[in-house]
Amino acid sequence: MFRSRTKDERSSTSPVTDDEPTQVRDPQAPKGRPTPKRSEAQGQRRTLAKPASNRKEAAKRAREARRKEMAQQREAMMTGDERYLPYRDKGPVRRYVRDFVDAKWCVAEFFMPVAIVILVLSMVNAGALQAYVLLVWMALILLIVLDSAMTVVRLRKRLRERFPDENRKGAVAYALMRTLQIRKMRLPKPQVARGEHP
Repeated sequence: MFRSRTKDERSSTSPVTDDEPTQVRDPQAPKGRPTPKRSEAQGQRRTLAKPASNRKEAAKRAREARRKEMAQQREAMMTGDERYLPYRDKGPVRRYVRDFVDAKWCVAEFFMPVAIVILVLSMVNAGALQAYVLLVWMALILLIVLDSAMTVVRLRKRLRERFPDENRKGAVAYALMRTLQIRKMRLPKPQVARGEHP
């Protein structure tokens, strides 16, 4: 029962007829190409990145990779290339928000220059001038709040219309932070002209 079969028994159980063609399997069939010579294989291995031999070399490689990534991000910030932008600036929703903000004049973008002028004028010891400076300061803050509220309402409506199925979380806050920046200093750089609504 457990003994191995003899050659005669094997031949009797599986008879080979002359009319059945015998197939010879090609040993190279599974990979479809000849095995490369040792010198070729070693040459290919050398071209691949070798693993770092110590911590110092690994840290150096990580720094170089980080430097390269930062250079790509800087270039993308200037050109608007979506592939290399930071995560917070990626996607069609964020692109639309940037274009929406850059296409219009915002009161908030004048906040920093006017604040510097008001700070300088507040140092002058003229009594009447101090009152006017305070009045201009309050008017500027009121205008920024009103303009920001109108921007939020319009932007939310447009985002609901254009991107009903997209993730819009954080888009309004992103827009408000962009309105506070002077147009020439915004990153990523504006891709639309003023009045060129997306």
